[in-house]
Amino acid sequence: MMIPNWLLQRAKLTPEQSALPGKSFHELYQASLKIAQQLHHTGVKAGDRIALLSLSNEETVLFIHASWLLSAEVVFLNNRLTEYELAWQVSDAEPGMILVDDRITEAFHFEGIECISYSAVRKKPAKEFTMLTQWDEDRTLSIMYTSGTTGLPKGVRQTAGNHTSSALASVLNLGLTDRDSWLCMMPLFHISGLSIVIRSVIYGMEMRLYEKFDAQEAAKQIIAGTVTSMSVVALTLDQIVRVMEEENNKAHPSFRTMLVGGGPVPLDYLQRAGACGLPILQTYGMTETCSQTATLGKADAMRKLGSAGKPLFFNQITIKGTDQAGEVGEVLIKGPHVTPGYIGSHSGRSPLTEDGWLATGDAGYLDEEGYLFIVDRRADLIISGGENIYPAEIENILLAHPAIREAGVCANEDERWGQVPVAFVIAKEVSEEELLAYCEQHLARYKMPKEIRFTEQLPRNASNKLMRFELKKWL
Repeated sequence: MMIPNWLLQRAKLTPEQSALPGKSFHELYQASLKIAQQLHHTGVKAGDRIALLSLSNEETVLFIHASWLLSAEVVFLNNRLTEYELAWQVSDAEPGMILVDDRITEAFHFEGIECISYSAVRKKPAKEFTMLTQWDEDRTLSIMYTSGTTGLPKGVRQTAGNHTSSALASVLNLGLTDRDSWLCMMPLFHISGLSIVIRSVIYGMEMRLYEKFDAQEAAKQIIAGTVTSMSVVALTLDQIVRVMEEENNKAHPSFRTMLVGGGPVPLDYLQRAGACGLPILQTYGMTETCSQTATLGKADAMRKLGSAGKPLFFNQITIKGTDQAGEVGEVLIKGPHVTPGYIGSHSGRSPLTEDGWLATGDAGYLDEEGYLFIVDRRADLIISGGENIYPAEIENILLAHPAIREAGVCANEDERWGQVPVAFVIAKEVSEEELLAYCEQHLARYKMPKEIRFTEQLPRNASNKLMRFELKKWL
């Protein structure tokens, strides 16, 4: 199957439609085309691999589209990493050059690879090139490194077909109106943010982009009705809900979709969000699946609280080694949105099983109606005296306590039980004894945290996902 060069096609179809506030798709195309010609002058051509070290701003959106008008592969680098971590990814990906956002003030040096600032590219003369109007579906367009929550990061190939399938499956589930505007406060170097850039051009939908997450601003836009959709994780959902609760505000009737991904969401958060009129749709996806694999439809949102829903139209989900509903095992995924493989040091390793399933490393189950429930990362599983303990279950109990803002649980080695759970919390005016007494009312004895440590912050990656392997280092 051939896929149209997204922005070129969108600019032809609905040139006057708003792409970004104050910029139509025609204007977005013209601005991106100029940068593409300037990049071509520096030597970039179709099939070349370049890297972006950027912030999440409009200029970066232009450089992303410029790269794709050239049909180049873009390696998205996480600006929150240390120079050492970035150097590892750059040496693994081997891009021809690195484009650096002028607002990144640190001076990074990567051996043997040229770093060019956005502004330096903008000063180059324009050089005409022959644009590919269509892409093969297996053409790699983006490369993202997994967050490395379980080990060395892997460079994931994301193709034109992967991204397009993901966007189409999502819109079949969520629907589309001519008033839609997606509030993006996710980093563009993560699939949660980049997928909004892609949906915007495939759907002809406006994107409102913010460099950083801002709960006050998000709540303001949701209440005012200037946006219709937003993607969040549990932590940022809680922060928006807290702002809305302070003044007893409700979401505007035109706000249609609050997609919550990045791991299990505490039941308490879902109920409080519902009271604020936020239409919460839990979703499940990963870097290897170009965003969503399953999403809970609106009709089932309250009936199936805590579920990530059913697989989207083109996708399949099964639970490894189980044959009955409710049995927990590793989640396996199949579909056109699944990566064909990795680059660099992991290029020889296929992410797929012999019969074409992607092994996710996540533990979950399907209920009797086929709804997916994610329990936890398999790598974070605590095995205590032969019993399986899922950190997310303990975290969810702790997060329902009014004094606790954030919670993280990991395994500590124990001579008697093998492993025991230890909790780290951000809390105010509460003692360890009170929290343990609270846990005793809600958790089986073997699941009880053996210790609760108070901290000022928890280790999170740029998507605000909790990094439990870092908590283990704290122990």
